[in-house]
Amino acid sequence: MPIRVPDPADLPALRALERAAGEPFRALGMASIADDEPPPLTLLAEYQRAGRALAAYDSGRPGEPPHGYLLWDRIDGCAHIEQVSVHPERARRGVGRTLIDRAERECGLPALTLTTFADVPWNAPYYTRLGFRQLTAAELTPGLRAVRAHEAELGLDHWPRVCMRREATGSGGAQPI
Repeated sequence: MPIRVPDPADLPALRALERAAGEPFRALGMASIADDEPPPLTLLAEYQRAGRALAAYDSGRPGEPPHGYLLWDRIDGCAHIEQVSVHPERARRGVGRTLIDRAERECGLPALTLTTFADVPWNAPYYTRLGFRQLTAAELTPGLRAVRAHEAELGLDHWPRVCMRREATGSGGAQPI
């Protein structure tokens, strides 16, 4: 599956993809997450121009809509996955893993971090299978504490959340557990 920085013309499709990826949260009683507005085009364009947006495609041909995407920031010397979303029709096919592994290879940083819902099956349990581990409160860096504080302001703490980290393997993939 081709993974690349999305073209500017693909950015509206990322917003549509995000809306579709949010729908499964509704079945878990998390309607406000399902209804959350996707990142605005201006923000997606910033990630795209900085090379910190990746999108997954079937063939990579121009005009083909992406079926998954990832955004990352540099926080405290690590690549922090801000968002990874996969269209529900493409779930459980390795799209998320491929995007994460590619981000690891391209960022060249010692580790990946993320924040996620603890009890949502396609969140913390999924990332654990990809080699991420939950961080203790003492392990949180200043940047991760700031991310968590912002999430709390947005009301995301209505459901349990965790910070997770995966050390870079050099191969762009999780080490066997």
